[in-house]
Amino acid sequence: MKVAIIGAGITGLSAAHDLINAGHDVDIYEAADYAGGLAAGIKIPRWEWSVEHYYHHWFATDSHILGLIRELGAEDKVVFPRPVTAVYYEGDFYALDSPLNVLRFPGLPFLDRVRMGMAVAYLKYLARWQPLEKTTVTTWMKRAVGQRGYEVLWEPLLDGKFGPHASDVNMAWMWARFKARTTRLGTFEGGFQAFVDTLTENLKERGVRIHLQQPVESIHPAEEGGYTLMLPEGAAHVDQCLVTTSPNVMGRLAPDLPETYLAGLQDLKSMGAVVLILALRNRLAESGVYWHNLPKSAGFPFLSLVEHTNFVSPEFFGGDHIVYCGDYLDPGHVYFELSKEELLDRFLPALKRINPNFESEWVRDSWVYKTRYAQPVPELNHSTRIPAVRTPLPGLWFASMSQIYPWDRGTNFAVELGRSVAEQMTAEAS
Repeated sequence: MKVAIIGAGITGLSAAHDLINAGHDVDIYEAADYAGGLAAGIKIPRWEWSVEHYYHHWFATDSHILGLIRELGAEDKVVFPRPVTAVYYEGDFYALDSPLNVLRFPGLPFLDRVRMGMAVAYLKYLARWQPLEKTTVTTWMKRAVGQRGYEVLWEPLLDGKFGPHASDVNMAWMWARFKARTTRLGTFEGGFQAFVDTLTENLKERGVRIHLQQPVESIHPAEEGGYTLMLPEGAAHVDQCLVTTSPNVMGRLAPDLPETYLAGLQDLKSMGAVVLILALRNRLAESGVYWHNLPKSAGFPFLSLVEHTNFVSPEFFGGDHIVYCGDYLDPGHVYFELSKEELLDRFLPALKRINPNFESEWVRDSWVYKTRYAQPVPELNHSTRIPAVRTPLPGLWFASMSQIYPWDRGTNFAVELGRSVAEQMTAEAS
């Protein structure tokens, strides 16, 4: 069959991988001038590696993405360092990436630290997610680790990541973070864009056509069956169509969907992301910490400070020290309207709290990336609200990060989702 995939992110590329293997004719349409979606990166002449627009890494348990890489014959390109992640507490940073570090954490009384360890062990090894989606993170964590433990560790995470929706997030989302994550973090030699390039070149060699800067304007059922895609250059007819955009964009592209399905798309909530990337002349975090979780209640203007070159060597970036200042924000937040210069003015003063010697002259280059769809908000009983990947219109499919629940968004589950939908599309065509 002739298939169109809307979006050249990891979900769409993974679906194309299996659809072309099944003998179908595949076109991918992407509005941007690059493939990779939120996993894409930039590379400037003095760098050997690319830098992702939005900070990325893999976990050792990410079997779907690592399996796809093996199929591409590129497993030797995957590296797994063990960087340090830390939380901010009363002016200092503390690693909580081992039971011993949890027991050493000064922000909680000893018995609360023991409760914390027991709660994490229960979530990782014993709990099932289905009952947990019936209660919020706030309610469950207060009961499991106590008011103090919740306020010191989990409330800042929720407030920073979900803003006005923090108290609505269900506990299955938190369960997934403990269940699937590891302290070892992985990346691809050359950066995630190098992985995307490896995958796209492989797809092209097998006959997949990837059309960049080709936004689809609308999708409508065709009288003769299949679907008509309206493109800037004209119309294209396909037998089946997979859309991998945000729910809001899906609703706009396919207005012929039943009202109940469209209403379900519109009902889904999500957070956007704003990321300022800095190429610094000097190392920022002399402690060697890779990931800093920053509570906004402490006056930081962003949620995460990620020093990428405390994860991979600055030698891959011409000696530059790469730092991300990132934040998850409600799509209407003022940061989405600010220029790069305005964000620099707001963000740079906070770097002195990481390194008192920091000066603005350290900044060699900077970039800003923004997306209004970066983190779904999983409310109570979210599993009952997820739109079906097989839409009510036969042959029209929808796959987005809002449907990988209870797992958190990321390239691993994007691969799983894309390949699962491709299997279903092939089954329907037979």
